[in-house]
Amino acid sequence: MSSPRIDRLHSEIAASRRRLLAHPVHDRIDGIDALRVFMEHHVFAVWDFMSLLKALQRGLCCVDVPWTPPANPRACRLINEIVLAEESDADGRGGYASHFELYLEAMRAIGARTDRIDRFVREIRGSRDVIRAVEIADVPQAARQFLTQTFGTIEQGDLHAIASAFAFGREDLLPDVFRRIVDGLAVVGSAVDHFRYYLDRHIELDGGEHGPLAERLVEDLCGEDSARWRSAEGSALRSLDARALLWDGIHAILVRLNPGTDPGTGERDGNLAGKPTFSIPRT
Repeated sequence: MSSPRIDRLHSEIAASRRRLLAHPVHDRIDGIDALRVFMEHHVFAVWDFMSLLKALQRGLCCVDVPWTPPANPRACRLINEIVLAEESDADGRGGYASHFELYLEAMRAIGARTDRIDRFVREIRGSRDVIRAVEIADVPQAARQFLTQTFGTIEQGDLHAIASAFAFGREDLLPDVFRRIVDGLAVVGSAVDHFRYYLDRHIELDGGEHGPLAERLVEDLCGEDSARWRSAEGSALRSLDARALLWDGIHAILVRLNPGTDPGTGERDGNLAGKPTFSIPRT
């Protein structure tokens, strides 16, 4: 059972959440071509979801050598439980993979382009510089603004705000969003089996396990501090707004697509002229 504080936060973000769940982009994902466009943009949100998660793990658990006990063992346990599945879940074939890797596999199965996200990850692995990776990989406009918001939250370093963005802008929202997408996939056949597996895992874990764990983490980190609860609410709303902008960008591309035109060309390649405002310390 959730606490009165969590219930109040849910109430404050309810209108933004309803708008996202009713977003017209869901109705535009009506075939393989549209699904490809959606995934080629959304994959950057799948990637930066893990960066939010790792920011929480870094702040709440000891990831250094020599090791020291975590200051908040309960919060450490909660975040490690989520990390276990998100970073090394069952892949459906007897092995293990991160949800990001499952998503990439699903993209390749339907013929979606992975060249941008592949270049992006290679650059991150080498330089640890997100701004440089965004430019080198030519990340699409809608995904750029989403990355900007996420890493702005991470850079501020407030764990309760990061946890709120994670819980209410991601974990709490995704099961309902993904159910909408799964419901529309019956028309596109067996090519989406990998994507359906990914979605089913998210619905199972986020709706049944990770969502409540993430909310409990927000509650632990905010405690009885009213200022932290206000900050958590603002962070959740900003995350939902960023998601709406991502959905708007994808929807605009799908609307502009000519049914007889290859979706790999034209409008879907637009990028922002300016650079994102976040930066990641080089390591």
